[in-house]
Amino acid sequence: MDQYDVIIIGAGVIGCATARYLSRYDLRILVLEKEEDVCSGTSKANSGIVHAGFDAMPGTWKAKMNVKGCGMIRELAKTLHFPYRNNGSLLLCMDEEKLPELQNLYDRGVQNGVEEMRILSAEELHEMEPAISEKAVGALWAPTAGIVCPFGLTVAFAENAAENGAEFRFLTAVEKIEKQDSGFVVTTDKGTLQARFVVNASGLHSDEFHNMVSAKAIHITPRRGEYVLMDREVGNLVNATIFPLPDRLGKGVLVSPTAHGNLLVGPNAQDLDDKTDTETTQAGMDDIKTRALKGVPNIPYNKTITSFAGLRAHGDQGDFVLGEPEDCEGFFDAACVESPGLTSAPAIGEYLSDLIAEKCGAAKKADFKAERKGFTEVAKLSREERSKLIAERPEYGVIVCRCENISEGEIIDAIRRTPGAQSLDGIKRRVRQGMGRCQAGFCTPKAMEILARELGIPMTEITKNRPGSEMLRCDDETV
Repeated sequence: MDQYDVIIIGAGVIGCATARYLSRYDLRILVLEKEEDVCSGTSKANSGIVHAGFDAMPGTWKAKMNVKGCGMIRELAKTLHFPYRNNGSLLLCMDEEKLPELQNLYDRGVQNGVEEMRILSAEELHEMEPAISEKAVGALWAPTAGIVCPFGLTVAFAENAAENGAEFRFLTAVEKIEKQDSGFVVTTDKGTLQARFVVNASGLHSDEFHNMVSAKAIHITPRRGEYVLMDREVGNLVNATIFPLPDRLGKGVLVSPTAHGNLLVGPNAQDLDDKTDTETTQAGMDDIKTRALKGVPNIPYNKTITSFAGLRAHGDQGDFVLGEPEDCEGFFDAACVESPGLTSAPAIGEYLSDLIAEKCGAAKKADFKAERKGFTEVAKLSREERSKLIAERPEYGVIVCRCENISEGEIIDAIRRTPGAQSLDGIKRRVRQGMGRCQAGFCTPKAMEILARELGIPMTEITKNRPGSEMLRCDDETV
C-alpha cells in the first residue's frame, strides 16, 4: 500500500494552493483528482475576481482569508507568473435611501483590514467610469481588488508544487476514508493508499468526505451561477469590477473586464440539489442581462462569444470550514469554500500547510523553488524576440488558434509541462487555444493532431475533458 505524509483530495485552486505551500516542507505529498486535470470543478467556472474583502462579516474565516489572500495573489503573480490585474472594484448605490449601506460596508471593510477604500460621490463615480448608469448616486471604491485568471492561478500552484516534489494522480476518485491509529486509509477507484494526514479540498463534495470521519456533520447546497462572456473588442467598457449592493444570495450580478481583456457579466444564484448541474438556461441568461443593465446600461450583448455556469459550495453555516474537526485529528478541512474562495486560496493553502507542518514537526526544504516560469506568449513578444524564438523552435511560428494567436509551440508546452494537458480543455486552460471569438470552431482539428502526437495515442482517444467526451468515433475497426 502506497504511503504518504499528506493526501490532498481535490486539484482545484484550494487543493493546488495547499500542495504548493506544503511542498515547502520535507513531506511526501499526493494530490488526488477524479477529473483528468487540475481546475476542473468550481475553480474553472467563476468570476475571476480578487475581492478586496469588505463584505465578509468581521471575525469569520471568509473575512480573514479574503483580505490576506488578496494581498498574497498580488505578490504571487510576480513570482508564479499568472495573469493578474489590480483594477479595483466599485460597489454601486442606485438609491439615495440606500447610501447608508455603503457606509456600513465601508465600516465593515475597515474592521476586516481592507485598505484605501473610499466612498465616491455620483460625480466622482461617473468621472471614473463613464459607462455607469446616470441613476447611480454613489459607490464604494476598493482599489485593492483585482482580476485574475482562475486557470492560470490554479495551474501555477500545481506546476510549482510538482516542481517541488508533490505528486498528482488524475482520474482517481476517492470512495472512502477511514481513520486509523497511524493515520488514514484512503480507498480510491484505482486502489488503496495510506496517509498520516488528509486535506479535504474537494469543493462541492467536501461535506461528503468530512462526514465520513466526523460525527459533526456539515451540509453543502450547490449554488449555480450563470455568466455571459463577451469579445475582447468590448473588454474596455469598464475598467473596474462593477458590483451592485449585495443581497442574501451573494454579491449579485457584476460587470467586469477579465484578466485577458474580455468583458464578463454574471453570476445569478440558484440553489440546486444536483452537484453536477452546470447547464445554462434562457431564464438565467435573461435574468443576469437585465440586472446588469441597471448599473451599466450599454452592455453590448451582441458581442457575446459564449455563456457558462459554475457551482458554488454553499455551506449551511455560511462560512468556510477550515482545519481539524474536534473528533478527527489529522483530517484537515477546506470545506464549504464559496466566494471569496478564489481570493482566499493562497491564504487557506498556507494556513493548512503550516498547521500540518507544525503538527508533524516537518522541516522546511533548503532547496524549495519559490518561483515558476509562466508560459511563453508569442503574441506578446517583440518582432525581434519572436524571430529569435522561431529560429530556435520553428513550431512557435505556426499559428494554430487565430483568434488568440496561439502557436503550435505554446500548445506543445501546455502538454509537456508537469502536470501537463491531457485533453483539449487542458490545453485551453493553460494557453487559451480555443478561448477566442470562434470558440475553437477552426483550431480544434489541429490541436487534436498535436495532442495525439505528443501523447502517442490515436485521434479517437482525444477527449474534450474526461473519458466519455471523445471528439471522434470510428465504428470500423479495420480503419
